[in-house]
Amino acid sequence: MGRGGASKQRDDAERKCMATGEVQPKNGLIRFVVGPEGQAVPDIMGKLPGRGMWVAADRAALETAVKKKLFSRGAKQPVVVPDGLVEEVERQLARRVVDLISMQRKAGKAVAGYEKVKSWLQMEEAEVLIQAVDGSGRGKSKLSTPHYGTYIGCLTADELGLAFGRQTVIHGALASGGLTQRVVEEAQRLNGVRKNETGNGQSKG
Repeated sequence: MGRGGASKQRDDAERKCMATGEVQPKNGLIRFVVGPEGQAVPDIMGKLPGRGMWVAADRAALETAVKKKLFSRGAKQPVVVPDGLVEEVERQLARRVVDLISMQRKAGKAVAGYEKVKSWLQMEEAEVLIQAVDGSGRGKSKLSTPHYGTYIGCLTADELGLAFGRQTVIHGALASGGLTQRVVEEAQRLNGVRKNETGNGQSKG
């Protein structure tokens, strides 16, 4: 822990969004640093060296930060904003969610396919229901989110396919424990950044 460890931990828990001015938990924000060539670099994992600049995991907030040149203000130096920065944040977040689900699958804590997911829901094994944003609405409506669990609906069938080692996946489920909470947090960030027809695909029970 070290000297003042507890207070440092509390200090690290929240950050202020440059675009909205709101203070919120770090897991609802995107961290950026200034790269070696003076460019804004998204730090999805929160581990890159350098002074962090924080923006809410919300597409409008990110677009505001780009439009109003808030990275230069936050870094107190000129910062180059690469073209397509918001899309790059979305791409990296999606990859992060896919990787985490894949790790849960390898640990035996994730299943895919309508029948397996239905079985897990019936046996109350599932804590999280995942469904592809581009899957059939009628098919998806046949499965319900666990009443105490979470719904993730911001990944495409192709992205879920990557996570489960298949071509495409419409229905998936996660058991509790392991990296499941991390999947939920990262999916909430992705949902805020991604434009999709479902709007807020996330709902916590």
